[in-house]
Amino acid sequence: MKPQKQAELLVQRAANHYEGALEQIALRVDGWRGRINLTPEFTGMLRVAQNSNDLRVRAAAIEVFLAAYDLPKDSGSFYQVAQRARNEEGARPWALWMLGALGNRGVEAGSALETLREFARDRDEETRYWAVSGLGLLGANETVESLLEIFHNDSSARIREHAACNLAQSGMLTHGQRMSAVPELLKFMDDPSLDPATQAWVYQALRDITGEWFGQNPAAWRSWWAARSRR
Repeated sequence: MKPQKQAELLVQRAANHYEGALEQIALRVDGWRGRINLTPEFTGMLRVAQNSNDLRVRAAAIEVFLAAYDLPKDSGSFYQVAQRARNEEGARPWALWMLGALGNRGVEAGSALETLREFARDRDEETRYWAVSGLGLLGANETVESLLEIFHNDSSARIREHAACNLAQSGMLTHGQRMSAVPELLKFMDDPSLDPATQAWVYQALRDITGEWFGQNPAAWRSWWAARSRR
């Protein structure tokens, strides 16, 4: 098969948990660099993989995206993308996502974190939205604190919801990293500074992260957490 057909077949199989598909992607992805195209159909396949319940499948999707954009996993790529984020407003959504992707793959992860944090404070809502996406994709321990701060403090309801989603489901945080957000989310439950919609997202995030559900009942949630912590 030509590289395009290889990539499409293996991404689809990986998303459907076919045995060996992830290993084949890892073996072949470097050879696809610059030789595959993000057609609408293929992009849709990658989005499905990117939202898999298996982080290994999500990681494979990142690798394929980087190959499709012909971005080697090195510092040169990182600083090229970072420069585009700073200098090309139209390219900023793509660039902020790619900074998270490169950082997740071990390229300049510390610089990616600081750059994404900077853009997460930008005046422009769309910029902040994609910076949150990049932070979730980066998947570093430090991004949990950043996402919690954005969830609590950002002026935009859309951004607060997006931060909650990246804490609970989206991106590349592990289950353990997501669980580390629970103590702070428990504080948010009855925080009078949060509006009703944001408080509702707090409970949804807790449900998605923990797999438990105690309604919008702070006492029940805290009792469960205390009992769990004693085990």
